Amino acid sequence: MNDSGGQSQSLRIPTFDDVLAARARIAGQAHRTPVLTSRTADARAGAALFFKAENLQRVGAFKFRGAYNAIAALAPEARRNGVVAFSSGNHAQAIAYAAQLQGVPATIVMPQDAPAMKMAATSGYGAEIILYDRYTEDRQAISDRIARERGAALIPPYDHPDVIAGQGTAALELIEETGALDLLVVPLGGGGLLAGSALAARALSSGCTVIGVEPEAGNDGQQSLRKGEIVTIPVPRSIADGALPTHVGNHNFPILQDKVADIVTVTDAQLVETMRFFAERMKIIVEPTGCLAAAAVFNGIIPCSGKRVGIILSGGNVDIAAFAAMVTGT
Repeated sequence: MNDSGGQSQSLRIPTFDDVLAARARIAGQAHRTPVLTSRTADARAGAALFFKAENLQRVGAFKFRGAYNAIAALAPEARRNGVVAFSSGNHAQAIAYAAQLQGVPATIVMPQDAPAMKMAATSGYGAEIILYDRYTEDRQAISDRIARERGAALIPPYDHPDVIAGQGTAALELIEETGALDLLVVPLGGGGLLAGSALAARALSSGCTVIGVEPEAGNDGQQSLRKGEIVTIPVPRSIADGALPTHVGNHNFPILQDKVADIVTVTDAQLVETMRFFAERMKIIVEPTGCLAAAAVFNGIIPCSGKRVGIILSGGNVDIAAFAAMVTGT
């Protein structure tokens, strides 16, 4: 299976020029999110850490960048027929809101067990939601059918060149603000954010090592990078609900192979502890998926002593009751 919406026969692998074009398209629409620092975090890691706070982005996640860019890049006739996307939450909200802002109809295919707040937000932005069972049904097939029936453009959550380019603007902004980095650590679900970030990092900070972080239960990216081909795994189970794809994308995997040094994993328990740290010490709410990169640094999984380290906090969309239960252990 691929996530490319029928584009796999003629892949257009994005470049840093596409990231620059995306920055121009999303200017004035996506927030330029702050870069946060913490002396406590620095002491814990033995490094200078710079957190790109995409949990403070519109719709609460980096996904708005790629969604807005992909819709803005469509031809006028394509926009009239609307867009279709599939997502467990953050891409769903991002497409719904970006489409609303640009006057484009949106249909989102979402799993029945997606967080209630993410479904409510997606619906609130005016999108039509179609539910499916992530363990028994194929979201790609459902979305392909709807797109064909409606003549709509399919915008997958990570395997699309304009989505990848849009996501890369987060790392672009981070490095513009901090200057050269020794290391950039990025959450990995389907690979769009990691691929886009790698394009930006290697163009702006040539000596920067880029590392992706997945949930331990869903290490398809790690397996793929080490095997040299895309590996598909069963649907993983993790609290990192934004990082549960079964494989990386055809458009982003060549970038990961070329520009990403390694992919590591963290446990759900490490994600919970990292969520607690951000809430208690930095006074911010970061969802489990958004904590992937930081958890790897905080737990010494990635050696970073004495280095300048960029960390992308990819989102903050977590049900507040679930958040409270996780961080308090109740």
